[in-house]
Amino acid sequence: MTIIANGKPVEIAGEMSVTKLLEETKVEMPEYVTVQLNGEILKRAAFDETIVRDGAVVEYLYYMGGGSASC
Repeated sequence: MTIIANGKPVEIAGEMSVTKLLEETKVEMPEYVTVQLNGEILKRAAFDETIVRDGAVVEYLYYMGGGSASC
């Protein structure tokens, strides 16, 4: 089946949990990623029970701090 992950089509074996999707697609730093599924930001506690289905739109988001106060 096909999903869209970060704007690109990705083939996956079948429906799976978000946790399994992160493993299968070898997402970098999965412990720090925020997942948006079909426009909804998921709570990390829901990753195991939330199922990704055919045609889903998934975004992997990484929030970073930093920057410079000097101008």
